Amino acid sequence: MNIKRPVIREAIEGYIGISPWLIGFLVFTLGPMLASLYFGFTNWRITTEPRWVGLDNYIEMFTGDRDFYQALRVTFTYVIIALPLNLIFGLALSLLLNHKLPGIGIFRTVFYLPTVLSGVAVALMWMWLLNPDYGVVNSILGAVGIPGPKWFFDPDTALLSIVLMNLWRVGGSAIIYLAGLQNIPPHLYEAAEMDGAGIWSKLWNVTIPMLTPTLFFQLVMEAIDAFQVFTAAYIITDGGPMRSTLFYMLYMFRTAFTDFEMGYASALAWVLGIIILIFTALVFKSSPLWVYYESEAKR
Repeated sequence: MNIKRPVIREAIEGYIGISPWLIGFLVFTLGPMLASLYFGFTNWRITTEPRWVGLDNYIEMFTGDRDFYQALRVTFTYVIIALPLNLIFGLALSLLLNHKLPGIGIFRTVFYLPTVLSGVAVALMWMWLLNPDYGVVNSILGAVGIPGPKWFFDPDTALLSIVLMNLWRVGGSAIIYLAGLQNIPPHLYEAAEMDGAGIWSKLWNVTIPMLTPTLFFQLVMEAIDAFQVFTAAYIITDGGPMRSTLFYMLYMFRTAFTDFEMGYASALAWVLGIIILIFTALVFKSSPLWVYYESEAKR
């Protein structure tokens, strides 16, 4: 009995310690998730009582909703283009920032700063930079004789403009890569140099394999982020021109808060959640083929 009392007291203290997080999770995460799962099977327009319609929302989505397929097409196109670019540019920037040069800390801070800026402020800044009439980018291109595109105002370039804009935040992922780079044991590079390895050989045979756990983490997190792009399309293009930037999250937002079809929007949210879950599961499933953990190699 004397042995159990400290254990029980310790357990109670532990539960009290995690109670703020637990209450927040139940109220702001799990509760809304379960509510949206229920509302996805109803016809609910906020001002009316939810009416159970079974699978009607999902049947309508896959058989008669052209905007749903357009939003999927735009979002998948963005993920396919932006995700590899973010991974490659983030890694390249981290390799540059990993050099031990005077003042390198200042450069690391400068490249990280865009990550902490508000998404709305960044969107407004890029609206100005890429404005086809008075934007800085087109002014520079015009000075060297290159006619600038219409960026966000052309259906052919609007989506690519958002991809380009989001590279602005690549400094955040570069800092995470940098932490991974600095955990690579120096003796691996010394051994590679003794074998006559050059820069590219060391990058391919030492740096990339040792960095695969970080690449794995970044792939999952940036994929989840890419599937949920919203701010740029909402602030700058509003889904246009000609629905070329109608991202899934923007379509879901319009359905919920412009058309007040909350039941249908809940169904849309769950479809996106399942898509992200499948993608993440595939990445996890493939990880034993390409992710190298040094601790496992020592067993």
